[in-house]
Amino acid sequence: MSNRKDCSGCQNPYTPQMARIIRILPQIQDHQLFQIQFEDQQLVKSFTYRPGQFVMLSVIGTGEAPFSISSSPTHAGVIELCVRRIGHVTDALFKLAPNTMVGIRGPYGNGFPIEQLEGNNILLIAGGLGMAPLRSLLNYVLDNRSKFKDVILMYGARNPEEMLFKYELLNLIDLADVKCLLTVDKDESKTWKAYTGVVTNLFEHVDINPAQTYAAICGPEIMFKFVLEKLLQRNFPKDRILMSLERNMQCGVGKCGHCMIGCKYTCLDGPIFTYWDAINLPEMI
Repeated sequence: MSNRKDCSGCQNPYTPQMARIIRILPQIQDHQLFQIQFEDQQLVKSFTYRPGQFVMLSVIGTGEAPFSISSSPTHAGVIELCVRRIGHVTDALFKLAPNTMVGIRGPYGNGFPIEQLEGNNILLIAGGLGMAPLRSLLNYVLDNRSKFKDVILMYGARNPEEMLFKYELLNLIDLADVKCLLTVDKDESKTWKAYTGVVTNLFEHVDINPAQTYAAICGPEIMFKFVLEKLLQRNFPKDRILMSLERNMQCGVGKCGHCMIGCKYTCLDGPIFTYWDAINLPEMI
């Protein structure tokens, strides 16, 4: 896996490029999907990234924060960021209206090793808010469907009201070229038509060849423990387990040290790590 991707689109990595919020789409409670486009039309055409990378977004006069890119690079021209309202930067961001200017710098991080994934089965496992960064990889794979074998999505949320991109994902259930398994811990409304239970229960409904499959995981830390157990029980090679780990990143270029895990920086060496990395750095999970 290639590491330490440089900032593209700007010579000074600390200088944000001006961009405009063109649309705001409400998601679950305290979450919104921001569609953003650079003001510089040349940058609109040239800006690219890997699924799994992130950008630093600046709210002018307030500060900046890191956000995983939720859109796919196959949809050029617009960057989509799924943002949870937590902290002073996101509070300020949620008060902005479409057509407001913000700053963007990046992309940062290594992203998923797309070239390695091609020609293999893809298993995406998300829990809770982990669907936000994995959506980029999912849409990239679907847009390049002929380059991949079987595609399986396993996604769990606490209840239907807390499932990110719920209706978007429900539309995938009936597709013939993707196996979309959605589950919730509880369904008090009794209206949920998919699975009920924890996300690891979904392993009962899939037939996986580990030697020909890459697993991409993102979710709460407790989920990682049980998902990894399931994958290792099925003899998944450790270098075929890819984890998206978002830590307390602040600068995006490895200068502040807030995201350091052992000898690695999440913003430079990650946020995509293999299970081999986790073995060598137990504090990673």
